[in-house]
Amino acid sequence: MTNRAAIQIEAARLRAAFEAQGAVVVEPPVLQSAETLLDLYGEDIRARAYVTSDALRGEQMLRPDFTVPVVEMHMAHGAEPARYTYAGEVFRRQEDDANRDNEYTQVGYEIFERTAPDASDAEVFALFYDTLKPLGLRAATGDIGILTAAVEGLNTTERRKHALMRHIWRPARFRALIDRFSARADVPSSRVALLQNPDPMANAVPVIGLRGPDEILGRINALREDHAADPISAREVELIDAILAVRGTCAEALPQLSEIATQMQAISPAVDRLAQRLAAIEARGIDPGALEFEATYGRTQMEYYDGFVFGFYAADRPELPAIASGGRYDALTRRLGQGREIPAVGGVIRPGLVLELGGLS
Repeated sequence: MTNRAAIQIEAARLRAAFEAQGAVVVEPPVLQSAETLLDLYGEDIRARAYVTSDALRGEQMLRPDFTVPVVEMHMAHGAEPARYTYAGEVFRRQEDDANRDNEYTQVGYEIFERTAPDASDAEVFALFYDTLKPLGLRAATGDIGILTAAVEGLNTTERRKHALMRHIWRPARFRALIDRFSARADVPSSRVALLQNPDPMANAVPVIGLRGPDEILGRINALREDHAADPISAREVELIDAILAVRGTCAEALPQLSEIATQMQAISPAVDRLAQRLAAIEARGIDPGALEFEATYGRTQMEYYDGFVFGFYAADRPELPAIASGGRYDALTRRLGQGREIPAVGGVIRPGLVLELGGLS
C-alpha cells in the first residue's frame, strides 16, 4: 500500500503539470448536497456514497467525485472557455469487495469550451495519453453518444425513449426494456389484467407510503399507453444490437459504424463526430489504429458521460481499476446549468495507482 504522503506529492506534481496547460486550480467542498446527487443519479447513489445529515443543510454526501461540483461552480461563475484542475480525495462505499478502496485521491483536468468539441476531446485524451505513457497502459475508448443518438431516433413513443435513455448505463435493464418495447418479452398476465381493469383502484387496500392514488393511477395510465403502442420494429432492434456489438480498433470501428449509419440515419451526426475526433487525436501524434474502441465501453461506471469516453488500464494487473478515465458530459452542464449549457470534457487520474505501478519518473 502506497503511503498517503507519497500519493499527495504525486497528486501535487500531476496537478502542477495540468496547471502548466493553462488550467485553473479549484477545490470543491468535501461535503456535497445529497439533493443534487440524488436528482442526478436517483436512489442508486446511496449504495455508493457516504450519507450524513446537517440540521441546517439537510442530507449531505461525502464527495463521490469532482465533476458534479466543478460543473456547478462553472455554470454559476465560470467564464468561457475554461480549463480547471483539482486534486483531492473522493469517497465510495464498497459493499461487495473489501479490497477496493473506499477513499482515494483523484487529480483531474476539465475543459469547458463550445467552439471545437472534437479538438477538446483530443486535447484531454492526448494529455492523459502522454502523461501516462511511461506506464505502458492499455487505452480503451468508446462513444456513448452513438447509442444515445440511436435511441433518440427510434420510431416509438417519447415515453419509451425516455425510459431507454434513463437506463443506458444499466445494460441489463436497458436490454429488458428493449425486449419489452419490441414485444420480444411476454407481458405478465397480472399486468395485463391490471391494465384491462376499467377501475383498478376499486378494490385497492389503503394507500401506504409516499405515492397517493392520483400518482398510482397516473403510472397505470402510462403503462396502458405503453401497452397500446406499436412495438419497436425488429429491424431497429437489429441495428441497436449491431451498434452494441461494434468493437476492435478505432480504425476498424469507424467503417462498421458508418455502414450502420447508412441504415439508421439518426446516428450519422454522432459517427461524423467520431471521425472528426479521431482526426484530431491523430493530429496530436497518436495513431487511432492502435486505440481500442468498444461501443459499450463506459456503460456501467460512467453515468454522466454522454459522448466520448476513455480509460487507461494496466494490462498485466487486471485486478486494478482504471488508472485514469474520462469523457464528455455535455448533458450534465445542461442539467446543472439552470437554463444554460456548454460542451464539456475531462478526466481523472488516480496517483495512488500510478505509484503502485512504479510511478512516472
